[in-house]
Amino acid sequence: MNETLAALLPLQSLQSAGTGPLYVKLRRSLEEAIRSGRLEHGHALPPERDLADYANVSRVTVRKAVDDLVRDGLLTRKHGSGTFVVKPMPRVEQPLTSLTSFTEDMARRGLVTRSEWLERGLFHPSPEEMMMLGLAPGTRVARLGRLRMGNDLPLAIEHASISAEFLPDPMSVTGSLYAELEKKNARPVRAIQRISACNMKNPETGLLAVPVGAAGLSIERVSYLASGRVVELTRSLYRGDAYDFVAELSLGSK
Repeated sequence: MNETLAALLPLQSLQSAGTGPLYVKLRRSLEEAIRSGRLEHGHALPPERDLADYANVSRVTVRKAVDDLVRDGLLTRKHGSGTFVVKPMPRVEQPLTSLTSFTEDMARRGLVTRSEWLERGLFHPSPEEMMMLGLAPGTRVARLGRLRMGNDLPLAIEHASISAEFLPDPMSVTGSLYAELEKKNARPVRAIQRISACNMKNPETGLLAVPVGAAGLSIERVSYLASGRVVELTRSLYRGDAYDFVAELSLGSK
């Protein structure tokens, strides 16, 4: 076991991991082992007792270091199974100045995208959908619920509602929703987007592979046609450790 620990966590690295409390130095050493790939995604972390004995620190010190890494999304605890390494999530910078689809955003960054369908079909609209989309009585609504992936890492859960007038066959959407709407001359030209911070709960945390309570970004987008008519209502939940939303500001008149 010590040989395995020595390969993953050299003691000399721990001793030279900078100043500060022991748990901070241990946390830095473990984080470096994860980010360098010595501790790979999905691998079990050695038991706290073994880490404490090897590093000659208390189990409280180990637990505090591990707690920090769980909170940061680099480790995850599975009840009855142990603590496992989570692949570090590359951050995606998303500008707030252009109206693009998830597929277009990821392609522009060279990431391979795919989706896992959570819901797809035509439904009777809810009162909120009728109001937000301006639907007439008897109109059906297309709902698309997807887990969005970039390079096989879960990034967001997305739920979109569109009038069946613009999307009569939800099964036709296999990639970009906007590309499909464009075929029907119904691609939105502007949108109002509201972003708020949240702490994620089950079952979303299971889908996004983050611990309960992890930081998330809740986003509501209402998109419009050139005529001013609403074409799309989408609510998404993004991993807070994967996205930076950026807006360019300029000096306005007073």
